[in-house]
Amino acid sequence: MNYNQLADLLFPDITGNPLEYEEIYQQRKLPAGAKVTRLGPSPTGFIHLGNLYGAFVDERLAHQSGGVFYLRIEDTDEKRQVEGAVETIISSLEFFGVTFDEGAALNGDKGDYGPYYQSRRAEIYQTFVKQMVSLGQAYPCFCTEEELNEIRAAQENLKENPGYYGKWAKHRDLSLEEIQSRIRSGQSFVVRLRSQGTHDCKDEDIKMISVEDGIRGTLTIPENDQDVVLLKANGIPTYHFAHVVDDHLMRTTHVVRGAEWLPSLPIHVELFHTLGWPLPIYCHTAQLMKMEDGNKRKLSKRKDPELSLDYYRSEGYHPKAVREYLLTILNSNYEEWRMENPDAPLESFEFTVEKMSNSGTLFDLDKLNDISKDVLVKLPATELCQFMIDWAKAYKPDLVGCFEGREDYLTKILDLGRSGDKPRKDFIFARQIFEFISYFYDNYFKAEDPYPENVSSSDVKNILSSYLKSYDHEDDQSQWFEKIRNIASDNGYAAKPKDYKKNPELYKGHVGDVSTVIRIALMGRAMSPDIWEIQQILGEEKTIERIKKVL
Repeated sequence: MNYNQLADLLFPDITGNPLEYEEIYQQRKLPAGAKVTRLGPSPTGFIHLGNLYGAFVDERLAHQSGGVFYLRIEDTDEKRQVEGAVETIISSLEFFGVTFDEGAALNGDKGDYGPYYQSRRAEIYQTFVKQMVSLGQAYPCFCTEEELNEIRAAQENLKENPGYYGKWAKHRDLSLEEIQSRIRSGQSFVVRLRSQGTHDCKDEDIKMISVEDGIRGTLTIPENDQDVVLLKANGIPTYHFAHVVDDHLMRTTHVVRGAEWLPSLPIHVELFHTLGWPLPIYCHTAQLMKMEDGNKRKLSKRKDPELSLDYYRSEGYHPKAVREYLLTILNSNYEEWRMENPDAPLESFEFTVEKMSNSGTLFDLDKLNDISKDVLVKLPATELCQFMIDWAKAYKPDLVGCFEGREDYLTKILDLGRSGDKPRKDFIFARQIFEFISYFYDNYFKAEDPYPENVSSSDVKNILSSYLKSYDHEDDQSQWFEKIRNIASDNGYAAKPKDYKKNPELYKGHVGDVSTVIRIALMGRAMSPDIWEIQQILGEEKTIERIKKVL
C-alpha cells in the first residue's frame, strides 16, 4: 500500500503540514509549574452543576499557579446544537464568578490559540488525519449503518466484545484500488484509527497500561484495541480526535473531566502516543450524587432541577454561596480551613486535586442552604440590596417597582437583625428572602398566621385599640416595651412570662401573647424580627394604618 498516495486521494485539498501548526501554536511562555486548563462544553443549551464543578477546578488550578484557563466550544455534533447556547454558557459561568483568560467570548475569540470553536478548525484536524493516513496509522472505512449493525449483532451472538476492531474491522486492509473504486462510485467514508492494540485475545492476555490520574493516582487500564472514528463522513472530527489535537496545540497541561470519560481514556492515550505527543494530566472528577431513600444515586437532568445552573440563578442563590459550597465538596480540608480563616477570601485557600474525592461526591442542597446563610449574613446590606434588584429584573419583574427607587428602604429591611454578636441568619436565596420580607410591601402583605388561641377576638380588639392610643413613633425600644407590658396587665395578661409560669391560673396568658397579637396585625406572622425595629422601618403612618385596618 502506498500510504502517501492514499492520503492524497482522501484529502486532495489539504496541502498544509502539521509542522506549520506546531509553529503557529508554540509552547506558552509561562512560569515554571503553571497549569493550562480548559472548559470544553457542547453548546446544547443546558449548562449544569457538573460544568460549574469542573470549571471551578480548572479555574483554581490555572490561576493559583499563574497559568491560563480558557474556554473551548466543542460543537462538532451539529444535531445537538442549540441557538444561544454559547451565550448561556458564558453568562452562567460569569455569574458564578468563573472567568476565562482566553477562548470563546461573546464578542469573538480572545487569545492566540484559536479558533476556539471546534467547528472552525476542520482544516487543522484534516491535516493531522492526512498525516496519520500517510504513515499507515489511519484508514478509510466505507461501512454503512446496516453493516455496522450486522457486526454488532454477530458480536452479541458470539458474546464477543462490541466494537470495530481486529477481525471485525472489515475495511482495515482494503487495497488502494478498491478504495479508489469505492470513492469513484460515490461511497461516503469515515476515517478510522488503525489501532495497535492487541485483538482477539483472551482476557488474561489483554495488555494493560498505566496512566497517572491527577485525582485518582495510578490507573491500570486495558489498552485500546478499537479502530475508532477520527473523522466523520462530513469531514468533522469526533470528540476523541478533536480534543486530543486541540489539547496538544493549545498546550493544555491538565484535563479536568467527569468519571464517565474513564472508559474512553485508553483511546485518548493511544491517540496521543500515535501522534507522538506528551499526555496531559487527566483529572477525572467524581460524579455528583444525591441521597434518595437512604441510597446514593447520580444527579439526574430529568429528576433533579437542582442539576441545572439556571435553578440557582432563578431561585436567586448568591454566587459567593455556591462557590463556597462547591469548595467544601471539592476539597476535603476546605471546611477546616474556613473555620480557621472565617473572613479570608476563598481565593486564598490552596486548592489541590489530591484532596478531591475519587468516589461519588454527595451534593446536599440543605448544606448549601446552611452555607448560604453564613455567606449572606456577612454581605453588606447595600450589596445584598443590589443583588435582589438584579435578581428581580431577571426573574421577578413585578418586584422591580418595589425595589428600584426605594433602595434605602430595602437596605434597611435587609439589615434588620444582622448586627451584634448573634446576627440573624434568615436569608438563603433571593426568592426565599422576598418571601421572608414581603410583609414590608403592601401589595404582598397577607395575614398568614392566626392569633393565639388563648386570646379572644374581643381581647384582640382591646389590645390593638390600646396599642393605637398609646403608640408614639418616637418611643425608644424600652419605652415601647413598657407600654406593651401595661397593655398586657390592663387586659388580664401577665406583664412577665415568669409570672404567668408561676401562677398560670391568675392570667389569660402573658406579654408574649400580647406582642404576638401586635406582630400579626403588623406583619401577618407570629414569628418575625423585633417588632419595634420593624416599625421604625415601616414608619409611623404605615404602622398606624395597618393597626387601623385590623380594627
